[in-house]
Amino acid sequence: MSFLYPSFLFGLLAVSVPVAIHLFNFRRTRRVFFTNVALLKTVQTETKSFRRLKHYLILLFRSLFIICLVLAFAQPFIPSKSRLGLSRTGLTSLYLDNSYSMQNELNEKRYLDIATSKLDQLLGLFRNATSLQLVTNDFSSQEQTVGTADALRDRVTTIRFAHTPRTLADVYRRQLNLLATNNPSGPNQLFWFSDFQKSTVGDLSRLKIDTTNRLFLVPLETQPTKNVFVDSVWLSTPFIRELQNNTLNVRVRNSGEESVRNLPIKLFIDQTQVSTASVTLPGKGAATASLNFNVTQKGFRRGRITFEDYPITFDNEYHFVIQASPSIRVLHLYDQKTEANYVENVYGNDSLFVRQSFSAQNVDVGQFKTADLVVLEGLNQVGGTLRSELERFVRQGGSLVVIPPTTPNATAWSSFLASLGAGGLQTQTPPLPPSQPLSAPNRQNPFFRDIFERTNQQGIENLPNAVPVWQWRVVGERLLTLRNGTPFLTQSRAGGSAGGQVYIFASPLNTEYGNIAQHALFVPIMYKIAALSVRPQRTAYSFDENTIDITVSDASPNAVYKLKRDKLEIIPVQRVNGTQLIMELPKSNQLNDGQQLASGYYELQLNGKTEKLLAFNHGNRESQMDFYKPDELRRIFTGQPNVQIFDSIQDDDFVDELRQQNLGTNLWKYFVIAALVFLLAEVVVIRLMRG
Repeated sequence: MSFLYPSFLFGLLAVSVPVAIHLFNFRRTRRVFFTNVALLKTVQTETKSFRRLKHYLILLFRSLFIICLVLAFAQPFIPSKSRLGLSRTGLTSLYLDNSYSMQNELNEKRYLDIATSKLDQLLGLFRNATSLQLVTNDFSSQEQTVGTADALRDRVTTIRFAHTPRTLADVYRRQLNLLATNNPSGPNQLFWFSDFQKSTVGDLSRLKIDTTNRLFLVPLETQPTKNVFVDSVWLSTPFIRELQNNTLNVRVRNSGEESVRNLPIKLFIDQTQVSTASVTLPGKGAATASLNFNVTQKGFRRGRITFEDYPITFDNEYHFVIQASPSIRVLHLYDQKTEANYVENVYGNDSLFVRQSFSAQNVDVGQFKTADLVVLEGLNQVGGTLRSELERFVRQGGSLVVIPPTTPNATAWSSFLASLGAGGLQTQTPPLPPSQPLSAPNRQNPFFRDIFERTNQQGIENLPNAVPVWQWRVVGERLLTLRNGTPFLTQSRAGGSAGGQVYIFASPLNTEYGNIAQHALFVPIMYKIAALSVRPQRTAYSFDENTIDITVSDASPNAVYKLKRDKLEIIPVQRVNGTQLIMELPKSNQLNDGQQLASGYYELQLNGKTEKLLAFNHGNRESQMDFYKPDELRRIFTGQPNVQIFDSIQDDDFVDELRQQNLGTNLWKYFVIAALVFLLAEVVVIRLMRG
């Protein structure tokens, strides 16, 4: 048995007071003389023995009363089984994991509700403490102060799920900041109530707990369960036109062990369901659903993927935005331009295109920043600033069409095309070879998929002919070739996977070099090149991203963009680099009280005008149903004796288990009861034993 306040044991000296009173009670007795005292001697002898017994009992009960009372003030207890124990005088910091993975259920109770119940019971052990802290994933300002158990109980009832998962290293640093301010020397104790999800807690092997602090891990009892979430969404074609069939591909994944059969996937466009598909997912497996749709209006359209998956529901929706029929910006540069103005006519007769034509000698290279497609027609050579800006344009994802001049400069063009991946250029010297017909294009090539009508016709009559002025080594795709196998139109990607497409024609558009520009193939080919030049749309963003890049037009370096959703307005940390707006997404602790980043659609505004519509979703890290077990946690924290891991504890016996293992068994209540019993016994002796 140990004592919490052993200094009170000096109070045992008070036992000497009743002993002294008993030993030094020198009261004198009066003598009474009688004629016959034989009978009185017998009575007096019996009374004296009875009185002596009464005095001894009173002395015993008084002494025991004082002893029990003193021991009660010293608060005796049986030491706990754990070597750590709990400090009744230090600071106690409690972390409650309120991430979305705590929506999981055990016996029809959510993990968050179970953890909240355990936390409330734990506060009962510290009901008289005044140095308590409650930390959640919100990292709000009110979590920086200490309070009483009653104050924390009021806060516990208001805890909701937070969209920002925190690593346990971040949580520990958060708690250490408070400990350093209020009780830096310890001893302090930390409690972590969590499901210990492997995808969010971070690298626990690198987490070292200060020896002046004691850490208690309370893992929730996790069970393998299914959970389906959207892994990725992409369009089959980056260019969406209204009233045309389009395909959206949705890859869904099951992070649980249990398989899912025939799960309906629904596609909504502007709150209207437009398509549905079903998928079957094995445990730890994935599947892709293709959903066909069309849009009836231009502009930004709000898309949403939904399905029913229980009990984890926070990731049952995925928001995205598509832009229907965006304007394709075409920049036409020329030195030798045909009299018929074929390029200008192709891109000038459709409102879908925004075309600008300039002489290559007078072009402002700043126009490249807003262009999707650049067409070079009849340039004798490409050099200087024009060449460097064109190379940068292609590396950053822009598309380039090269139509050669009648007499190309072999040296200048060879170097430029080699930088774009088309090496081995050879120019034809006069006299040029005779005109040759083109071979029929391969209809199975994705480039021609929607150019030809689906008929049983196997060939194309009246194919165009051409006189090539140069040849090159083909790295990419041969779209059109001459009958002798010489390439006429090729498509290749320059600058790696992030680079743009380069299309090279073998001959000019002049009639003396062939009739490709007058043929029915020319317009759909040029349209398809322009359509493929549209940069792939970023349909959605994740709150887990630290920064996002958004392409904007006509932005000044001092422009201030806002993100607006309903009544929420946020001005993120941002900077403008050319046509790129780089924004840092705020975290939960950087928002004002009452603000919350919810998944959905946000307007990107500049000076009160909506520039773009953006979709944001929560990251899928919390969708991974894989958790640390108590035995795994023990192996990780081996060598740190100040860390204790509980097994899965049921709600009813959590406090008792914690008290026995760490607080020991308190005995002061029993000594108070014993003191009262001895005091009552003394009263009974005095009242009933008269003699």
